[in-house]
Amino acid sequence: MNHYLLLSLLLASAASAAETPHQTLDLYTTEAARRIPGFEPNAGLGEVFFQRRFAKAPNTPSCVSCHSDNPVKHGRHAATGHRIGPLAPASGNERLTDPAMVEKWLARDCQRVIGRECTAGEKADLLSYLISPD
Repeated sequence: MNHYLLLSLLLASAASAAETPHQTLDLYTTEAARRIPGFEPNAGLGEVFFQRRFAKAPNTPSCVSCHSDNPVKHGRHAATGHRIGPLAPASGNERLTDPAMVEKWLARDCQRVIGRECTAGEKADLLSYLISPD
């Protein structure tokens, strides 16, 4: 079974079950561990990924192009200028609690920013960073 189908099934079965960002993180961690036994999400790698400049698109070379370098603060869409809510749950929002929405936005934004789908491990690292208290 290809990993896209497996992740879709995993997210669909848990879509109504995840109530916290940690539960959403657990879904990606489980998927990553299937591919890399012993995988553990790394917030430090997630931060590096979030800040990293990719060469895919000149106006959105990194996550911080739209989301700001502080995930607790509001961002602004690089092309439209529309305000984007903070990504980090520490800002008091309910972001990252709906696995289907998290997957929808990561699927779109990974393609736009890095030019490919993010791996489950990259997603787990990123969520680990966004969830981390620091």
